[in-house]
This record gives sequence, C-alpha cells and structure tokens, in this order.
Amino acid sequence: MPVFYFQLDDIDMTKQMTRQSVLAVAVLAALAAPLGAQAQTVIRIGHVAPVSGPQAHFGRDNENGARLAVDELNAQGVLIGGKKVKFELVAEDDAADPKQGTAAAQKLCDAKVNGVIGHLNSGTTLPAAKIYVACGLPMITPSATNPELTTLGYKNVYRMLANDNALGAGLARYARDTLKLKKVAIIDDRTAYGKGVSDVFARTAKELGLDVVSQQYTNDKAVDFMAILTAIKNKKPDGIFFGGMDPQAGPMLRQMQQLGMTKVYMFGGDGICTDKLMDLSSGAKTLANVVCAVGGASLDKLPNGKTWRARYDAKFPGQFQVYSPYTYDATMVLVDAMKRANSADPKVYGPKLAESNYQGVTAKVVFEPNGELKNPAMTLYVYKDGKKVALN
Repeated sequence: MPVFYFQLDDIDMTKQMTRQSVLAVAVLAALAAPLGAQAQTVIRIGHVAPVSGPQAHFGRDNENGARLAVDELNAQGVLIGGKKVKFELVAEDDAADPKQGTAAAQKLCDAKVNGVIGHLNSGTTLPAAKIYVACGLPMITPSATNPELTTLGYKNVYRMLANDNALGAGLARYARDTLKLKKVAIIDDRTAYGKGVSDVFARTAKELGLDVVSQQYTNDKAVDFMAILTAIKNKKPDGIFFGGMDPQAGPMLRQMQQLGMTKVYMFGGDGICTDKLMDLSSGAKTLANVVCAVGGASLDKLPNGKTWRARYDAKFPGQFQVYSPYTYDATMVLVDAMKRANSADPKVYGPKLAESNYQGVTAKVVFEPNGELKNPAMTLYVYKDGKKVALN
C-alpha cells in the first residue's frame, strides 16, 4: 500500500507542474501578443488601374510603380506613431470602365484601406473620386488629367502631373509656332480623357489662328479608322490631333500610312505617348510624325530619374510605359503625410497631404489648394530610330 500511495503523489505533482508550465506559457504568450501585434501593424494602400483589356499595359505599369514604392518602404522599416509598420498594396482592376471603377472604389472603401493611389483614366477617376470623398479616403491620381477633377471641390483628392489644359494647349502651340502648321483635324474617343484633351487642343488651336478643318469621333474600343481618316484626308490637314489611348493610335498610324497620309503629323497627349506605341503601330512610317506630350519631366533629365528607372527595370523588365514614376511618387507622398501626422488614420493624416513638400523622382511635390500639382512640368516627345525621344 505505501508504494501505491507514493506513485499517486508523484502523478499529482507531475500534473500540477504540467498545469503550471502550461499556465506560464499562456501568460507569456498573452504578454508577448501586444508586442508582436505592434511589430506587425499593417497599413494597406489601395491601387486601381486597368490590368485587363486593351489598356492593361498601362495598368500593370502603374501598379508596378506602386509595388516598387511599397517594397522599398518595407525595406526601410518605417515607423509611424512610434510603431514599426508593414505596407501592403491592395490592387483592384477597373478595366478602364467607369462602372467597374466605381465598384472597385466602393470595394476599397468597404475594406477600409488607409488611402488610394489611382485611378489611371479620367473616365474612371471622376466617378470614383466621389465615392472616396464620401467614405473619407484620401486619393492621389498619378495619371488622370481631365481638369474637371480639381474643380469639383473635393477634399483629399490630388493629382501628380499636369492636366489637359497644359497638354492640349502646349501641343497646339508647338503645331503653330515650331512646325508652322496651318490646318489641323481632330479625332477624340469620347472618353472623359479623350474629349477633355481634344477640347483644349481645339480651343487653343482656334485662338492661335489654326484652321480646324474637321472634328471626328470614335470610341476607346475601335480599331478601324479608315472611314474617319478618308473624310479627314479630303480636307488636306497638316496634322491630326487624337484624343485617346495608344491601342487606337497604333492602328490609326498604320491606316494613315495605307491612305498615303505619310506627311501628316499626329499629335496626342500622354495616352498615346508610350513605348508600346512602337509595337502597336507595327513599324508604320507615320510613327516618325508623332508629337506627344506628357505632364512631367523626362526621367533622363531628372536628378534621380535614371537610377529609379534602373531599379524599376530590374524588378519589372520590359514593362515600363509612362506613369509608374508617378504612382511611385504618389505612394511615397501618401506615406510621407502619414509620417508627419504620426498616424495612418485617413482622418488624421489626410489634412497633411495639403501641406506636402516632398522631393520625389518626378518633381518637388507641392499641391495647390485645389489638389493640382504646383508648377507642373510638361515634356514633348517624338519617335526616332525606334526610340521615344524628349524634345525639351
């Protein structure tokens, strides 16, 4: 009996020690949990662009720029409010469609992301901006250039580059003052972007004394422009302004060559001013007649432009188009405001965006009270020997 008694005691003591050990581990885990949570504070930044459809190359480029910024921020070990944070990009596809754009905007609002970079197109940005304002999310567009965006009185809506007033007017002046053209025709794709920049070009051209001999319309899905171009050809213009994107500009250049319009200039805004245009035009000789404008300085002429491009190309080879430097800077500007506010809460850091004074890759980012970039640059480009070359 005594032997049996001592075995029971040993077992009870073992159980008690085991329970104490488990309890100690649980207490330590509970104490450690807040520290771990603090170390893994996640800040989610939304991004919206077309990553499907004809404009997917634009959208991927934009998303890449934002991803590069997020990766570099995470490598820096950013502290906000004294806490180490991790950034995540929440990417949505709007397919350059206004309905999908508003759905994506509402999805980001419902997900309670901390801020938004986007959208790419003016046609998606304008309706989406209203949704972001309603749910209190700051939004910086890297590429939507319709001037209406900053006339709506929305707070926490910003633009990273020159708007269509600068692009359309600058191209009209170049057509008259430098190329000495007399007659121009206009084609626009009826999107918020295409119509907006075409209207500015047409208005400025007329003010400068250029004869606008024809105004034609298409859509952002078209690929056959023979009827439109034939009607324009009969008016014998010196140049054609196209308000639209490169998936339409490429076929248009090929068809201009087929119609013998090999001495007619094509003008366009940043929507056609891409490396991809060289492929989309399939080697048409008319590519050499393109003059296009982008609302920013050439990367090659910016102090940190070449090194930034090298980092981009190393991570996303062969994908650069136009706007990724602006999505990169927009992401950095958003986070800079969070740092200065010591908070990622949109209500807290949002007002700090208006006070931005950030040296980015593309520009010294300072905003006007309406959200426009202060003193934005504009660069004209042409295509020579298979390369896009800056004129200024």
